[in-house]
Formats: sequence, structure tokens, C-alpha cells
Amino acid sequence: MLSKFDYLRPKTLEEALNYLREKDGAKILAGGTDIMVLLRRNSEGIKHIIDIKDIQETKKLEYVAGEGLFIGASINVNQVAEAEAVKNKYKALSEAANALASYQLRNRATLVGNICNASPGADLAAPLLVFEALVEIAGPNGRRKVKINEFFTGVKKTLLQRDEIALGVWLPEVQTGDKSKYLKQARLKGHDLATVGVAVRIDAANKPYIAMAAVAPTPIRLSRLEETLADKGLNAESVLWAEKEVRSHIKPISDVRSSAEYRLHAAGVLLKQGILALLKKEGN
Repeated sequence: MLSKFDYLRPKTLEEALNYLREKDGAKILAGGTDIMVLLRRNSEGIKHIIDIKDIQETKKLEYVAGEGLFIGASINVNQVAEAEAVKNKYKALSEAANALASYQLRNRATLVGNICNASPGADLAAPLLVFEALVEIAGPNGRRKVKINEFFTGVKKTLLQRDEIALGVWLPEVQTGDKSKYLKQARLKGHDLATVGVAVRIDAANKPYIAMAAVAPTPIRLSRLEETLADKGLNAESVLWAEKEVRSHIKPISDVRSSAEYRLHAAGVLLKQGILALLKKEGN
């Protein structure tokens, strides 16, 4: 049985922010795939649901050459996966979107909802980290942009305040020659959550970017590993070094999906596969 709640559907951002300010126990809804679970379990005191899908700012999916890509909070995951700009320029994000849940769920789930839920294993977080995305946030004091690596503050926690709304995500422009890949290990082939998720990127200047999900309390960018790998140069030998070295940069746990030791092993294997695949592509 679902919790009892008031359903509110504002037409403007100002109206939505007013609701957040005035209503205690309010929760934002865009796709609803996570909030429905909470309602069925009666696990949170949700008194008001604010559906933001009618707000124009949240319905924007736009790529501007030289500037980058904006993905609004109401854009569902299938729209992200199928967008030409995402497939052509932000390949790892397209692959991660296609790896999330089932096609039917992706028609409801949103990219912004995925990161606001802040699961350590969020599929879409790792690609956003390697593309150095910015989260645009609106609140009573105006708008601000936050780096995605600062957005996650803990397990199921973000820096969003109770009177703020995540309007969307900005991905900076990438140059010709930029390559990326997302790889996911799960217990079951298909719709399972990630045991380990790895996003790798090599930009036009041959700089590596590495991010992982399900190996720490939050999705993480492995900046120190990137720097050392760049100093060593990207080749088969340095990739084998990184496969082993990554163990000292992550802190996975054991849970129902996997042991910590398996996650340590899988993280290295996926990292190696991802970088080698990009280097092979470069060679072609």
C-alpha cells in the first residue's frame, strides 16, 4: 500500500520553489522510479510530491557546438541514450544509459534523478565524472553550478538543500579525437545493478580520465591514478600497471551483490579492458 501524499504539479520553476519552501516533507519527482519504491515501503515521511515535468527548464536536451550539452531534469534515460550528440561526442554516457535497468524503466527514469538518488553504484555518475559535468541547481538565492565530483557527499546523499532543485546537467564541449567507454560488471546479464562500473576517457590531448561506481561510498573520479598513468604514457605496459594499482585507489565493500575482493579484481580488469579498447580504436 502506498503512502498518502499530496500531488503537486507546478508549471514554473518559481512555483516549484515556493512549494518546496512552504511544504514540509516534500519530495521532487521527475521520473519517479526511485520515489515509487520509497512510497511502497513507507520508508520516508513523504507528505507532498512535486512533479517538475511541466517546468520548461527541465525539458531541455540541447547540444551547442563549442559550448557543450545540457540535459534537463525531466529528460529520460532513453532520450539520453538515443541523442545523436551523446552517441557521437559522449559515448561513455550513451553506453551507461543503455546499461541502466530495462528499456521500459529507462522510459521513466531520468539522468538527473539517477545522480540525485546518489547510489554508490549509479550507472550514469561515472561517465559524468570523466566528462567533468556541472550540475545546475536552482534555489531561493538563485542558480548555481556545482562540479559533479563535489555533488555527491555520501551514500544516498548530495549537497542539494531541501529548498533546492537540480535543474539539469551540463557537459562541456569535447574536441575531435576525444574517446570514451563505459563498462559494467553485474551479477546477472541484463537489468541488474552494477557490481562495478568503470568509465574511461582519453581526450584529444591524450589525457586519461577514470571514474568508477560501486567501489566507494560515492561514485569517484580517480584523479591521482590518472596523473600517474599520464606521466607513464598510455601503452600496454602502463595499462597493466594501472590494472593492479587501482586497488590502492578504491575502497569497495562486501554486500549481497559481491565481495570486496571481487570488486577489487573486477575494477582492475574493466579498467584495463576500457583503456585498451580506446587505444585500439586510436590505432585504427
